[in-house]
Amino acid sequence: MTASRDRRQFLGSAALAAGAAALTSANRALAQRPPAPDLAAQPAPSPQSTPQRPLRIGVSTYSYWHFRGDKPDLLELIDRSASYGFDGVEILHQMMPTEDNAFCQQLKHRAFVNGISLMGFSIHQGFVTPDEAERQHNIDHTLKCIELAHEMGIPTLRLNTGRWRTIKSFDEFMANKGIEPALPGYTEDQAFEWTIRAIEKLLPLAEKRGLCMGLENHWGLGRTAAGVLRIHDAIKSPWLKITLDTGNFLEDMYPQMQAMAPHAVLVQAKTYFGGGEWYTLDIDYSRVNTILRDAGFKGWVSLEFEGKDPPEKGVPESLKLFRKSFA
Repeated sequence: MTASRDRRQFLGSAALAAGAAALTSANRALAQRPPAPDLAAQPAPSPQSTPQRPLRIGVSTYSYWHFRGDKPDLLELIDRSASYGFDGVEILHQMMPTEDNAFCQQLKHRAFVNGISLMGFSIHQGFVTPDEAERQHNIDHTLKCIELAHEMGIPTLRLNTGRWRTIKSFDEFMANKGIEPALPGYTEDQAFEWTIRAIEKLLPLAEKRGLCMGLENHWGLGRTAAGVLRIHDAIKSPWLKITLDTGNFLEDMYPQMQAMAPHAVLVQAKTYFGGGEWYTLDIDYSRVNTILRDAGFKGWVSLEFEGKDPPEKGVPESLKLFRKSFA
């Protein structure tokens, strides 16, 4: 019994000694290891240092219509856009035959089974009016459209400022390069105030629905980058960003794109194969791509084909251009 007990004590002591030696060795190795980096102290990667991927290319259903003639079927346009090779579709609200939830779900389902996204909702509203009731009507319309976008799973919605409408004909308005006088007795400063206050009323629902609104350079107060940025900077909300339309700058287009690009979440990119419906711009999309990349843009590019060629020709030709330019 004594010999057995002594043997057990010896083995236990040996095990303890081995464990202590191993622990000492491990502690020595830890002491020699360089300290772990403080991740919180590391700078965020710059846009230029992050790996680049081709920008995703969508198409606005406007590209198939131009507000002329009968409205084509949106479900068929989703099928056609997928067959051309687009990554997503932007829905133009005015082309929806109904706002019923059942139809919204059909659009979402049709995009899903085609393997593409519903990535934008292009709507119209205007806040440039001294009529408070009319401004509220446009606020209510936009709130309803935020709900529609949410039901369709669309992450961004295009906002307009609206315009004075002192030039009644849109064709005449385009011939005048989108410039029109203010209503007699009112100023642009007042119009900016009306628009800012109206958009502020949209923010709570946009945040609740997780929808990022994009204020577009779309005539009126948004005819210039300075006008868009004046509103954007006054509101200072993550739920209001910018939709950059490449075809709505009729002078100094590249500097104005450069000013807006850091805040853009969607780019509506126009092409004019066959000549433009109202005008034709020579846009260098390789240069546009450089502007967007330098600004850290990673969002969607949405084709707005505005040429006179048939869409079955001009739309796929535009996609070919964009795949090369935004690679």
